[in-house]
Amino acid sequence: MIKTAEIVSLSSGIIGEEFVQHEIKIGMKRLEELGLNVKLGKHAMSGLKYVSEHPEDRAQDLIDALRDPEVDMILCAIGGDDTYRLLPYLFENDELKKAACDKVFLGFSDTTTNHFMLHKVGMKTFYGQAFFSDVCELGKNMLPYTEEYFKKLIETGRIDAVRPSKVWYLNREDYGVDQVGTELEPMANGGFELLQGKAVFSGKILGGCIDTIYDFFNGGRYADSPELCAKYQLFPPLDDWRGRILLLESSEELMPPEKYADALRELKATGIFSVINGVLIGKPMNGVYAQEYKQVLKDVIADDTLPILCNISIGHGIPRCIIPFGVEAAVDAEKQQITFDWRQT
Repeated sequence: MIKTAEIVSLSSGIIGEEFVQHEIKIGMKRLEELGLNVKLGKHAMSGLKYVSEHPEDRAQDLIDALRDPEVDMILCAIGGDDTYRLLPYLFENDELKKAACDKVFLGFSDTTTNHFMLHKVGMKTFYGQAFFSDVCELGKNMLPYTEEYFKKLIETGRIDAVRPSKVWYLNREDYGVDQVGTELEPMANGGFELLQGKAVFSGKILGGCIDTIYDFFNGGRYADSPELCAKYQLFPPLDDWRGRILLLESSEELMPPEKYADALRELKATGIFSVINGVLIGKPMNGVYAQEYKQVLKDVIADDTLPILCNISIGHGIPRCIIPFGVEAAVDAEKQQITFDWRQT
């Protein structure tokens, strides 16, 4: 059971801004009601400008949380877009490798980069939710499906199975104080959708936000990102991908299908689609480009024997489940479930 969670701002420092404190207050109260002792990373509340300008402090907050014997869970505040800048501070002197331990790490979006960092030093992590994005939901409670998985992780330190959400929601456009207590309207959600390939496949899952992964290879957002990611070998070698399952979900930027195709081509150039056992695709935010992405996946991968399972409630669409990385997973599209075998860890 998780007793102490530390919130860290490894990318955006938004939780330190005054205009979101009504949301932070809600989230902190919920964590305490779950029985958690909550810590804050030294620079977690330092605000957007400071956090942006000091990647070395963000890196140190992660190291400190890993080394703190009281901390059972590292909970990322939110994503952002420049976590790759932590690379030199975590890897130049093997700082991250020295601090790596068996501890719950939860985050998504730009935190994809942190998941790959931790994978590189042998840590299992959990993908799919963040403090500000999920725990601070403005409704009277967390979204039920989201809360189910968050509580499961808090109570047991693991996730045993993921099944489809019966509903989905349009993301909020207004997060003002006057929206506190305002509920989102649920809409019927279909189950997992097998786009192609066998309905049953298995392997350890790794991946995350396709926008962030694209930045590993493409300097359109930050010119130095591909150079740093290559220098520290952030993207695993092909042998590491062999037998794995690739998870991809898309961000709130609503990547156009043409750019989505470019990102997939970068991945294809690594040879990854020839060695993995399958692909999981998160439901896009607000359902935008869901059909177009499916066609792009088929066209770019161009191998109809590779299983692709879509409409997973993971990533930027809401609600969100939590998927463990580094744990043997069994995907069954017919039974509509993804189960995890912790006996093999």
